[in-house]
Amino acid sequence: MSTQSNMIKVAVVGGEGIGPEVTAQSRRVLDWFAAKRGAPMTLREAQYGLIPYLATGKVLPEDTAEAMDEADAILWGATGGPETKEVPAAARKAGSLLGLRSKYDLYANLRPIVASPALAASAPLKAEVLDGVDFVIIRELTSGIYFGEPRGIETLPDGQRRGFNTEQYTTNQIRRVARSAFELARTRRGKVCSVDKANVLETSVVWREEVIALHRDEFSDVELTHLYVDNAAMQIVREPRQFDVIVTGNIFGDILSDCAAMASGSLGMLPSASLGPVDRYGRRKALYEPVHGSAPDIAGRGIANPLGSILSVAMMLRLTLNRPDDADLLEKAVQTALASGARTADIAEAGTKKLSTVEMGDAVLSALDRVSAREHA
Repeated sequence: MSTQSNMIKVAVVGGEGIGPEVTAQSRRVLDWFAAKRGAPMTLREAQYGLIPYLATGKVLPEDTAEAMDEADAILWGATGGPETKEVPAAARKAGSLLGLRSKYDLYANLRPIVASPALAASAPLKAEVLDGVDFVIIRELTSGIYFGEPRGIETLPDGQRRGFNTEQYTTNQIRRVARSAFELARTRRGKVCSVDKANVLETSVVWREEVIALHRDEFSDVELTHLYVDNAAMQIVREPRQFDVIVTGNIFGDILSDCAAMASGSLGMLPSASLGPVDRYGRRKALYEPVHGSAPDIAGRGIANPLGSILSVAMMLRLTLNRPDDADLLEKAVQTALASGARTADIAEAGTKKLSTVEMGDAVLSALDRVSAREHA
């Protein structure tokens, strides 16, 4: 990918487990937007995980690192699975997703939670609870307990083993992700809920005080509320429609976003975007990926749900390519496919036809053609 090009450079890294399967369908969608809508992007595929490790001794080989370094946006599949046992821990850590988040400073992770009316019958929560659900969780992604030092495992003098991790946040780390939440809320319904555990944790005391100070100084036009994380988990399944934008720390966001998957019907439906700081040219590095993991139990069977990955492409169209109309078109096509009865196994009702991963990709592409034709009729 030429650094002289004005095209948006996208690295497509399928990764492990079901990652390559679902990402292959997202690649088809990207190709559709390049061919049918003139989206200005160049794509470069690269490998990650066991296969390149066996060939190069690295889970993240030089060619993949180069593709990701050059890219404006990275479309990521998944990582992890039983095959990691064949890769030494040191090699795995050297190319870990946490390391990539840190390397590119992808500090703001956006996870939209939207309940599809078409999935009301198969969703784990009642239809009346899911009606109108549309909120975003912004998770701080490069600090907190996942990155804090010291950390480790040690043997105490009495022979017991002790594991320890450090949770810590600074003013700047809190304020920049909170600013992302306030700015996003201004484009939505104007409400931010900050989630912490300030009744127990000093880090959460600082978190809450800094969010309040930023709100007072720069975003008093946005409504700000606070919840402790245990209450937030309950509220997400009790009355999810109350939320607009939720902002929280790394470990709380990790847990709450999986909980919130129940408000969208399936973990396989959830997209995400991890955003870095804006550079002097107005661009920001971004990594887009479905929230689900590598699902090794179904890898290679062709039954994984690609919609989380495909909806991650919609986020890429909106946030990196600055093509909100195309993002809306893709989201509408996904809902059209679902409304027509397209279902993979994870979202299918008993007795209904279950599509393969490729067939769900076909359904979305067919819906794109139909929805696009209607808009130009």
